[in-house]
Amino acid sequence: MDFGVHLPLMDFGGHPFTLDHLITYAETSQELGYSALAANDHLVYSKPWLDGPTALAAVLAHSGHMDLATTVSLPIVRGPIPLAKSLGAIDRLSGGRLTVCVGPGSSARDYAAVGIPFDERWKRLDEAIPALRALWNREGAAFKGNFYNTEGITLEPFPAQESGPPIWVGSWGSKAGLQ
Repeated sequence: MDFGVHLPLMDFGGHPFTLDHLITYAETSQELGYSALAANDHLVYSKPWLDGPTALAAVLAHSGHMDLATTVSLPIVRGPIPLAKSLGAIDRLSGGRLTVCVGPGSSARDYAAVGIPFDERWKRLDEAIPALRALWNREGAAFKGNFYNTEGITLEPFPAQESGPPIWVGSWGSKAGLQ
């Protein structure tokens, strides 16, 4: 059985938000035999929260051969195009070890921070997933929906994985997640 760990992005007391701390955590996790390293995602939270994709990128060179994952990234809050660009870069720089887990998020505060109505999260998630897939598609097939449009956008260099990182959906109501 394989086990994974989350990077310590929130301070529960005594753990500083430093690169040295994250590197030590990643290296120790690998030494202890963990097979995956993950980072969660929030913009605003009830406690200070270090940016997940940035933290994951910061420890790439110290993650060995562990699989990498986002749990759960917020393509609606971050926007599918910027998220595809940053996660595609993490996949490329890691040699194709990234699994992208996405969801609508549970914090209305994240949505308020970027001016997106919280009640649109399900409709937007159903479009954000195919938009991410289109942005990682080397054949250039675009996605056009009510909220997102990838026509004319090529995000090179592409991720290391041929079709882009696998997308897992952490939600209870996404039609796109069932496809």
